[in-house]
Amino acid sequence: MKSNNPSSSEKAFGCETCPMRKKAEANPKTLVARLWRWHTGWCPGWKAYQAHLAEQAKS
Repeated sequence: MKSNNPSSSEKAFGCETCPMRKKAEANPKTLVARLWRWHTGWCPGWKAYQAHLAEQAKS
């Protein structure tokens, strides 16, 4: 029987394709960038995404 749970290497994060993140990275001095940085300070999805990237870097 197949499991519907993706493995950690297949896990998708919205942060990878987030339009707000792309705008913030393209223009780091804008209000959008300031909001993005504030958002990443408490966002559990962003923290999980960063942990995932760190895990991949170790491998």
